[in-house]
Amino acid sequence: MEMKIHEIAVIGSGTMGSQIAMVCALSGYPVTLQDVSGESLAKAKDFLHQQMDKRVKKGRYTAEETDAAFSRILFTSNLADVRDADLVIEAIVEKLDVKRELFRQLDKITQPHAILATNSSTIVSSKLADATSHPEKVCNIHFFNPALVMELVEVVKGPHTSEETANTAMEFVKTIKKTPVLLKKEISGFIANRILGKLMDEAVFLLENGYASHEEIDLVCTKALNHPIGPFALMDLTGIDVNYFVRMQRYEESGDERDMPAKIVREKVQNGELGRKTGKGFYTYEKAAVEG
Repeated sequence: MEMKIHEIAVIGSGTMGSQIAMVCALSGYPVTLQDVSGESLAKAKDFLHQQMDKRVKKGRYTAEETDAAFSRILFTSNLADVRDADLVIEAIVEKLDVKRELFRQLDKITQPHAILATNSSTIVSSKLADATSHPEKVCNIHFFNPALVMELVEVVKGPHTSEETANTAMEFVKTIKKTPVLLKKEISGFIANRILGKLMDEAVFLLENGYASHEEIDLVCTKALNHPIGPFALMDLTGIDVNYFVRMQRYEESGDERDMPAKIVREKVQNGELGRKTGKGFYTYEKAAVEG
């Protein structure tokens, strides 16, 4: 059994949230994209127009399809505007206390039947569910960056998550033309990022210990392992601060110094060199991307 999803809300209009909203709108869903920052919403709208214009020029969508998708998205700073959503997808900063407070607010605003999902791959939904009065309606629905392109979505069923919620989430992912994978129990990082994390750790170790440059390590991964993008270019794409917050969350949970962010990652974050969105990370970019 699964519930029918009619309206979507996405909280957080950064790189991930804005793209998730567009993916849903392109599949015909009315979407409320909410962010506390009006500036972030304006950037998100500009970013999505740029992305969709490129796709129209390449013939992937018509101008009419793109216009129709934009007409389905409400850009708003008012959290109360998500009250009628059947599914809310949270895509805000990777900080547990901030997410828990948001879920408390969503629990008061949304309808009792609404599914509250987090896009996080680090913070499992059991850490958020008890902030709501309907923990059975809480789960992880994890999209990959860039969400407009990447086909896979990980759905994670926590010990509190009902079968109906998990089934509904799986069916929803199919309706937006993505491929869902169901994790039957929680583990931080899920599948893809746990495997990727091992690769990232080894890449950073090789760089920090002077075995090769980040360019050379990326080249090995793309030319010898046939990866579409190297680990350092990928960190620049997703945001070096995201890697930092993920590792800090892991360290806070384990207390193991080995889970701390790598020294070079800490230095990049301290210097504001967060990757593509700031114009500089491991590589330098001509133009900073929309902040995510």
